[in-house]
Amino acid sequence: MGEALEALAAAAGLISRFHDGAGQWREAPPESIRAVLGALGLPAETDADAADSLHRLQDARSRRRLPEWVVARADDSARFAIGEGEAEWRLECADGEIREGHAAHELELGHLCLGRHRLVIGDNVTTVLAAPERLPEPHRAWGVTLPLYGLRPERGGGLGTYGDLARAAGALGGLGAAFLGINPVHAGFPEDPLNYSPYAPSSRRHLNAIHIETGTEGPADESDLIEYPESVARRKKALGDAYAQFCAGAGDPAFDAWRAARGPELERFAIHQALSEVHGPYWTDWPEAFRDLATEPVRDFALANPDRLRFHAWLQWVAETQLAEAQKAGHDAGMQFGLYLDLAVGTHPAGAETWAEPSQFARGVSLGAPPDAFSADGQVWGVAPLSPRAMAETGFTVLAETLREQFRFCGLLRIDHILGFDRTFWCPQDLPGLYVAMPKPAMLAVARIEAARAGASIIGEDLGNIPEGLRADLHNSGILGCRVSVFERDWHGGGGFLPSSAYDPQTLAAFASHDLPTWRGWRKGLDIDWRERLGHMDGDHAAQERHRRRDDVAAFDHVIGNHDGSVDALHGFLAGSASRLVASQAEDILGLEEQANLPGTVFEHPNWRRRLPEQASGFVADDRFARTAEIMKNSGR
Repeated sequence: MGEALEALAAAAGLISRFHDGAGQWREAPPESIRAVLGALGLPAETDADAADSLHRLQDARSRRRLPEWVVARADDSARFAIGEGEAEWRLECADGEIREGHAAHELELGHLCLGRHRLVIGDNVTTVLAAPERLPEPHRAWGVTLPLYGLRPERGGGLGTYGDLARAAGALGGLGAAFLGINPVHAGFPEDPLNYSPYAPSSRRHLNAIHIETGTEGPADESDLIEYPESVARRKKALGDAYAQFCAGAGDPAFDAWRAARGPELERFAIHQALSEVHGPYWTDWPEAFRDLATEPVRDFALANPDRLRFHAWLQWVAETQLAEAQKAGHDAGMQFGLYLDLAVGTHPAGAETWAEPSQFARGVSLGAPPDAFSADGQVWGVAPLSPRAMAETGFTVLAETLREQFRFCGLLRIDHILGFDRTFWCPQDLPGLYVAMPKPAMLAVARIEAARAGASIIGEDLGNIPEGLRADLHNSGILGCRVSVFERDWHGGGGFLPSSAYDPQTLAAFASHDLPTWRGWRKGLDIDWRERLGHMDGDHAAQERHRRRDDVAAFDHVIGNHDGSVDALHGFLAGSASRLVASQAEDILGLEEQANLPGTVFEHPNWRRRLPEQASGFVADDRFARTAEIMKNSGR
């Protein structure tokens, strides 16, 4: 690797030499480094390009009086060194206040309210992130996680609805649960009903309208697996009919006021959705004139189709209204947190987010993970990463607004793969991946600001190839980590399963997740059966894994004091955990065997298609939920 390329990679925060998830030392080739630098807006196709990009980067940094961002303590006096010389400064505060002054060597801004403030010194702009030092710790509590799509609709149709979610929250809150966790409900791709993964959304700042309850779809689908093309078509027709009825009734002034308040960002999303109806779900396949939001053809389209824009805005209004009602139903039933929402780690590269704000996302690369014990070739997730350079340049607006949209409807938020606050693994097409350093202190500060503003708590999914120091930083921010029982072992003392009393208190404990086998499925090794059936492992390897699984099951049973495979013993183990929060999967409570998602597959396994065996309103009368609630209550949760 050339000297200029190596220096540019270091200056841009690339981590091309790293340990993978299995502990093996890896080094990305120069081709990968050049591709990632290009995705960051730093051309490096040749050594001359790399040298030029390095010069421009160094020159820009040398001319700054302050870095692009600084973290300050909210409601405290902020003071910064600005180097030699005098400077005029202007501070645009988060609450609208404007402060101006003159400084030499040191800048005194005074007390800052909670939020992101814009500091201007000459031609330099710095974002001042005034955040609480630490979020408060939640009380010991428990809750249930379940798939929203898999709730059996009580008012017809093929997919679970926000109305079903409200009924589930009411039922579980009545049993003493403090939260109800669901899969991400970000806006998807209604024009491509086969793209239904909740973790590859079109937009994380808008909701999935396919979960709106209309009550006009006809009989509920009683099958165990969701057929998305049929279900989405039925729901779309029902939504169209509901909108026609809304318009026939002269609308609602509350909707018009809400739409005006949501402003340009909602309109951009509505334009994207309307264009998708004409040109297909993915903007990268659209005619070139429509691929850029700012073009005249896009403006003309919006002017010519006001009703379609109004329809898609109306869908968001209804979705937000129903999701807010679900959160209220949880609180009314006694839930401390209400909903526990899930923020996907990235967004689809051809969805609404990347179309409306292309400069915020890196192109030509995908987020993923390096090889580990579970994936010998690593993982490519097919989602676009936020650019750390663009985030800093725009004051972390996209991150803040994305978090804020989730906190509007929940008391707990899970941030998927929060390891990405430290470093993200970028995979160029057909090339090995490498890590890119992220502005961790700033991103954690933004998360604390938005959580504090909402009075909510954050769960960070800190699993995988964990960077050194990240868990300590999460702890110091008051962000809870995750403890998944199947992974919690004494790796320095023989590898046995840890007792739950040894879990870090500042965590949420669960047996598994949507990407892992259920309690019964794990015991039977059904995930191994699937991987052998699909050719992911040969017969000898599968036999070895089954033998290892039998040993693991026996060892885990010994730790939890279980002798008959009872899920009650598991829940007693979790209830007694040192973790402040405990989550039980509805699939485990109901004795289901198959897992929601098998990583590394798309259609080979029925991912995101399994329905729960009963309707949400039935949870309150189900002995299995009652037993779980009693176990949690008896543990002091």
